[in-house]
Amino acid sequence: MRSRPQPVEQEHLMSHHTPYQSLPASAATVSMQERALRELPPDDPLEEADARRGFIGSIPDAEIRGAYDQLVWSLADYRFLEEEHAPATAHPALWRHARLNMLHGLFRVTERIYQVRGFDVSNITFIEGDSGLIVIDPLTCKETAAAALDLYFAHRPKRPVVAVIYSHSHADHFGGVRGVVNEQDVIAGKTAIIAPVGFMEEAVSENVMAGTAMARRAQFQFGHTLARNACCQIDAGMGKTIPRGTITLITPTQLIREMSETHVIDGVEIVFQLTPESEAPAEMHFYFPQERALNLAENGTRSLHNLCPLRGAQVRNAQLWSRYLGESLDRYGRDAEVVFAQHNWPTWGNKRIVHYLEAQRDLYKFLHDQTVRLMNHGLNAVEIAEQIQLPDALLNTWHTRGYYGTVSHNVKAIYQHYLSWYDGNPSHLHALPPEASAPRYVEYMGGADAILERARADFEKGEYRWVAQVMNHLVFAQPRLREARELGAAALEQMGYQAESATWRNAFLLGARELREGRGEASTQFGNRSRDMVCAITEEMFFDYLAVRVDGLKAQHLKMQIDWQFTDLRRQFTLNLHHGALTWSSCVRGEGTDLHISMSRQTLNRILCGETGFKDAVAAREIQLEGDVALFRALLETLDQFNGDFNIVEP
Repeated sequence: MRSRPQPVEQEHLMSHHTPYQSLPASAATVSMQERALRELPPDDPLEEADARRGFIGSIPDAEIRGAYDQLVWSLADYRFLEEEHAPATAHPALWRHARLNMLHGLFRVTERIYQVRGFDVSNITFIEGDSGLIVIDPLTCKETAAAALDLYFAHRPKRPVVAVIYSHSHADHFGGVRGVVNEQDVIAGKTAIIAPVGFMEEAVSENVMAGTAMARRAQFQFGHTLARNACCQIDAGMGKTIPRGTITLITPTQLIREMSETHVIDGVEIVFQLTPESEAPAEMHFYFPQERALNLAENGTRSLHNLCPLRGAQVRNAQLWSRYLGESLDRYGRDAEVVFAQHNWPTWGNKRIVHYLEAQRDLYKFLHDQTVRLMNHGLNAVEIAEQIQLPDALLNTWHTRGYYGTVSHNVKAIYQHYLSWYDGNPSHLHALPPEASAPRYVEYMGGADAILERARADFEKGEYRWVAQVMNHLVFAQPRLREARELGAAALEQMGYQAESATWRNAFLLGARELREGRGEASTQFGNRSRDMVCAITEEMFFDYLAVRVDGLKAQHLKMQIDWQFTDLRRQFTLNLHHGALTWSSCVRGEGTDLHISMSRQTLNRILCGETGFKDAVAAREIQLEGDVALFRALLETLDQFNGDFNIVEP
């Protein structure tokens, strides 16, 4: 068995390389998987029974195609998961979880509640009202949502959609809305769109300010650009992967504003419980008293979740997260007969539900409290992450294991929430960045040859974390050194095989592939703009985004005041560019204005969607300029362009 990479001649990374070939599991990885298997809790056959319970029907491989016959979603490439026993290239607990996430189709939850699972990374829930259908979370894109609705109608009576409920502000829970409703029906009042207060602001802003960076980092979290096989992507923890469809958005017509509100929709009583600053800044749970059914949105899934996902986000509040789960348990859980969520599968039986909610509640509270305790003993984030271990009762519970989030990176998120990125050590306060420090590390270590020799020996001993860390220095010092890239890739690959978390596995394996092959063409595949999302940007968000694009040093000598009017909205703003910073105000000053800009919001939408540009819109007289026109050109020349194809594992 080839257990480590062999040195090859230095070459251009993208020049006629052979098809991507994963290395086998090393002896150290095989040993670790055997140990992990021995340490797993006893199998719980009720988990698989729950995942299969209520199955009605599906379509072959859950295959979904778009309007032009393009493949949007399919589970066909995951057939290797039919093998019951995990190979040495996958953690046995993650393999088990990935197999359960393969179950797809329409499932009956209660007499009135149905779910389609396995058609997307998330679940869509259908609730049968007296005359129509209530939809909770219409998936990521309109193609998968439409296919799920078609499947439901193939087995249940066809009835109009009278309401769509967004449980929270992440795209995989609203992006398919146009696949289940017609916007004209929403405008006409035939269909309500219900969401938690703050939904639109959070749904749009998360994808605007840091959207370019998030899209690139999400490739490492979800692994959607990796091949599907036992050596590559097998799961994403919350579901299989991300669909390749059209993300849509329709503005809510009704917001849930109180921490607890009860509404009757088409004969269905729903108690809404707001849970802000939990898994999403705007999120809510639902209780259905008639069905004795509790929906926990994404706060109570079959895994330890993320307090800060690898793609990046605002750090989530673990203390509040736990508190909301406790409130759901106290208010509804002791009467509920089924608890379900918008990922993974439900749990039935009141006694099991109580145990489930208690474990989920205590999982996040334990991590929060123990992290804060050790912080106050002076430990930094990395030290705490190495030290904290879950109590035996949580370790031995399948649904609290880390298939998605991990104890390690959640602890670091809690630390960041309280104490920021800085660990208190002054030597880390102004450390050199990797491209500057890496050559010096290599020099101090005795040069590339000495490093490679020692690292190969450490690789043979199974010290993959250290080898990956050292090879990162060498790659940043000598990015074209093929031996360093191959050895670093091999170390990351073994770490991926050993990871119980799907997101860690995906990150390690994509890192390995990019070290071997470079970014490749696939890296920009999922960064397409959603027209609905772009058009939902408020004018205030647009000016904030415009300000982020200003290259401050280019603009430092410019000083201007601009009155900017949207003629169709009758809205006007004052912009100031001074000291390299662009600021805005909704208070129109009038005096001191250097330039007046008039345009319609429709023109702005076309610009944001890339259908035209500012200069072309001015030439077409879609933008009217009055005053010092040269200042507008000067402003445009300061704007930076974002490229989502940036390097991560190399300089």
